[in-house]
Amino acid sequence: MEEDEEEEEVEEEEEEEEEEEEKEEEEEEEAVEEEEEEEEEEEEEEEEEEEEEEEKEEDEKEEEEEEEDEEEEEEDEKEEEEEEEADEKEEEEEEEEEEEEVEEEEEEEEVAEETEEEEEEEEEEEVEEEEEEAGEEEQEEEEEEKEEEEEEEAVEEEQEEEEEEEEEEVEEEEEEEEEEEEEEEEEEEGCVSVSSNLCQFNLTL
Repeated sequence: MEEDEEEEEVEEEEEEEEEEEEKEEEEEEEAVEEEEEEEEEEEEEEEEEEEEEEEKEEDEKEEEEEEEDEEEEEEDEKEEEEEEEADEKEEEEEEEEEEEEVEEEEEEEEVAEETEEEEEEEEEEEVEEEEEEAGEEEQEEEEEEKEEEEEEEAVEEEQEEEEEEEEEEVEEEEEEEEEEEEEEEEEEEGCVSVSSNLCQFNLTL
């Protein structure tokens, strides 16, 4: 009986050992599976992160390219506007030059017409004078006297004008001298005020 009990105990111990070994193997397998699953999850997460980073980089590149394209378009628009403005200015300048040339030509024509009229009038006057001279000697003397009077009047007018100009020049020089004297006085007063302030500053020190 005792031997049977011992055998049973031995068998039970062996069975328990086998069960424990099986449990340990199962636990080890589960641990290995968990590690593999964790590694797979980590790899998947890394792949997802890499994909997200790549997508971000692509998005950033696209944004940069879009910004560059917009900047280029703005620069092109500015250049076109500047060229248009330059063309408009050139056209305006050309139109102004043409208008000035037309005005100058018209003025020259008017001057030429006036000179022609004056010459014709002078010729008519000369003819009349010649006729009068041929008809009457007294009129010649009167005309000579008139011419002398006109020359004298012209000389007097020139003298008066020269005197007036000299007087104006003298007045201008006097005014300039007065202004210079006033400026010198103001500068001297400014220097006196500055020196007095410096003296007060030195006294306070």
